[in-house]
Amino acid sequence: MDVGIHLPQYGRVASSEAITTAARRAEELGFADVWVSDHIVHPAEQDYPSPFLFDPMVALTWAAAVTDRIGLGTSVLVLPSHVPLELANQLASLDVLSGGRVTVAGGVGWSEREFEALGHGFADRGPRTDEIIDALRVAWTEDPATFEGEHVSFRDIRVLPQPAHPIPIWIGGMSERALRRGVEKGDGHQIIGVKPHEAAPVIERLRRDRPEETFTISLRTGWDPQGMDPDEILAEADAYAEAGVQHVVSAPWRSDLDSWLRSMELLAELVVDR
Repeated sequence: MDVGIHLPQYGRVASSEAITTAARRAEELGFADVWVSDHIVHPAEQDYPSPFLFDPMVALTWAAAVTDRIGLGTSVLVLPSHVPLELANQLASLDVLSGGRVTVAGGVGWSEREFEALGHGFADRGPRTDEIIDALRVAWTEDPATFEGEHVSFRDIRVLPQPAHPIPIWIGGMSERALRRGVEKGDGHQIIGVKPHEAAPVIERLRRDRPEETFTISLRTGWDPQGMDPDEILAEADAYAEAGVQHVVSAPWRSDLDSWLRSMELLAELVVDR
């Protein structure tokens, strides 16, 4: 089971130094990849997530520039809050500049007020997400590219550079529609914040339609050895692997860089170096 780590991209710990240091240390420790979250704006009445959040593309580009081989991922990218062709160019550019290291875990989003502030529809975000996924793949593989959809359309458009490798798109979410989107449109699926006994039936549901090993099942969790019993983390790692999880993204709970790095080091000792 591969293990990735979230970068200190949000909250009080977030800074250029924090992202640089954590990305380099993650590569040294043997983590499979580093990850960032995505919210463009934050309604004042919401208490989650942190309103201080570096742009995911900028943060990943910053991390890519100071590392050589570690993977770069979004968990999750709120696809319908972005302009599709702009997003296609940003992700392809990052993939080329990093030497083909990008993975996209994308979802539909949940904050109606965020969509309202951005001028995007909320009720139709699911169908728009489906079309955005298809449009990204067209833009990344055809030159010139043409796509005709109800929500996304373009004709004879050149979106260059194209990615350095086929960028995997994992679908994030736990709703039945998200699971259907995963098996219908995804190269993998990212389950969010469930315990092993809760993950098992979800994985069974996904594997019913996508049994191939190349369809990656990832899980985002909150492993932090400074706030959890290490034995509990080890037990969960074994149980997730037994349930069929192939990849985990962990996000430390720390609010200062030294503590964040220490949690990364402890976690690497537990689950990366096994």
